[in-house]
Amino acid sequence: MTIRLALPSEYDAVGELTVEAYSHDGFVRGQYAMTLRAAADRAAKAELWVAVDGEGLLGTVTYCPVGSVYREIGRDDEGEFRMLGVAGRARGQGIGTALTERCIERSRELGLRRVVLSSATYMTTAHRIYERLGFTRLPERDWAPIPGLDLYAFTLDL
Repeated sequence: MTIRLALPSEYDAVGELTVEAYSHDGFVRGQYAMTLRAAADRAAKAELWVAVDGEGLLGTVTYCPVGSVYREIGRDDEGEFRMLGVAGRARGQGIGTALTERCIERSRELGLRRVVLSSATYMTTAHRIYERLGFTRLPERDWAPIPGLDLYAFTLDL
């Protein structure tokens, strides 16, 4: 498995993978599918990372550097990532962990002091990955982008 920036030729497939990953667990609500599908926009306004093997895409994550319109809760000394998704065929193989670790390393490369993220309260599988990697809850930054969609904030000091 390799983790690298997505190629323009992969953007459509990355968008579909992200929608499929969120839909698999029933996590797509309202217009959010359009945001998940907009991989080309994420690549232009953030960093679109993918995990690949010889058979194709395994997963993706959007790293949101300082200044990116995709940032939600990050401050200027913090890295942030969003929209972590793993293809159904690759679940349980450590892809989500590897993509999260890439975001941690990217934050270190940029000289940031910590990493933050938001995750829906019901995304418990993702929460276990984050906690296993040392993330802790950051309740003072919990929020709701729309009524009824509560997001937990997590942080990892670097």
